[in-house]
Amino acid sequence: MSITVLLGAQWGDEGKGRIADALASEADIVARFNGGPNAGHSINVGGKTVKLHQVPSGVFRLGCQNIIGNGVVLNPAKLLEEIEQINEAGAQATPENLRISENAHIILQGHIALDKAKEKTQGGIGTTQTGIGFAYADKAYRVGIRAGMMRDAEKFGDTVYKRTLEINAQLAAQNAEQVDAEMTGAIYTAMATQIAPYLADTSAILRDALKRGKRILAEGAQGVLLDIDHGTYPFVTSSSATIGGVMTGLGVPPQSISRVMGAAKAFSTRVGKGPMPTELDGEMALRLRGTGANPWDEYGSTTGRPRRVGWLDAVALRTAVAVNGITELALTKLDILTGIDTLNIATRYQVDGRSLDELPSDSEVLERCTPIYEQMAGWTEDVQNCRSFTELPANAQNYIRRIETLVKARITVISVGPEREQMIVR
Repeated sequence: MSITVLLGAQWGDEGKGRIADALASEADIVARFNGGPNAGHSINVGGKTVKLHQVPSGVFRLGCQNIIGNGVVLNPAKLLEEIEQINEAGAQATPENLRISENAHIILQGHIALDKAKEKTQGGIGTTQTGIGFAYADKAYRVGIRAGMMRDAEKFGDTVYKRTLEINAQLAAQNAEQVDAEMTGAIYTAMATQIAPYLADTSAILRDALKRGKRILAEGAQGVLLDIDHGTYPFVTSSSATIGGVMTGLGVPPQSISRVMGAAKAFSTRVGKGPMPTELDGEMALRLRGTGANPWDEYGSTTGRPRRVGWLDAVALRTAVAVNGITELALTKLDILTGIDTLNIATRYQVDGRSLDELPSDSEVLERCTPIYEQMAGWTEDVQNCRSFTELPANAQNYIRRIETLVKARITVISVGPEREQMIVR
């Protein structure tokens, strides 16, 4: 049995999409186990950037089956749009190579309306306003609607209509704009007929594949520092983005996991509110973020919001490695650091007169933390054409080795540019 797990090892947006795309070349199945359309994986294929929000990254690999697991919350409208865009890009997302768990929960228009109302009037945390948290709340409250109901389109649409009426009562209590329940029911009925052919017992598919010796890549959304239990709560996502989410979000046994890889940028980024000890502003922030003119720049795939940027936080990354049993890392965007004279790495925090080597669980404590930096010499040489570790500038090699020592995980993949081939495998 063999499952490779790819986790975001920071606050999301680590470039997991292109790492997953590379790992998918060796996988028979790519399975998404958590999150919703708030996640965006950008993949550069033939000079064209395609942004995947719900469909796994393996869709661009011929012969690879893709699974949306039960731990995911699904927006049917966005899914159909994404399938159309994938097909336009030259790949094919069909019921033959894309299967959706019957137990995945559905995002309703009412969930999106509630999300927007909360962010607007109740001091939100900076969500993508895509209804994710409210869909997961319905799931936990046992009033959620599962994808399997779409097999009976009329019943599904009627259930959506009734739940929308209940959500409208919540919106009315907040003086927020309500959703047209009748129209929503009709729209969801129509979408159900299109999505029903994709539905399957995906847990059974995965377990059967494991018995037959198939190779599976489990793909996570967001980053482990946004995990609902182990992240910087309450500034977190609403699902399990850590290693535990693989078992619960796909229905596979833990002993089937043979490899755990984390994706991390060569610096730090974050979207939305919440503590970020190494955050930068001013000229260096603009330097790391880019202008937004390039798809490789630091702007959200879903929202277009500029990401917060900072020096590499080895304390946070070390904690992510320890919590998830990560043994190897894929380091992305090394090329962005080219030309910076001096690089800083946060090796520990100082707070309330004490030194911390791991991320504190209390966000209020983390907010007060001051990073203790170690400085390293940068490099000026262009790294985008490097295809082996020894071709990298000496200072880039030193930077990578120092990260390995600090976080206690080997860096086996290094991304040096946005294209598929701009990658070093050690």
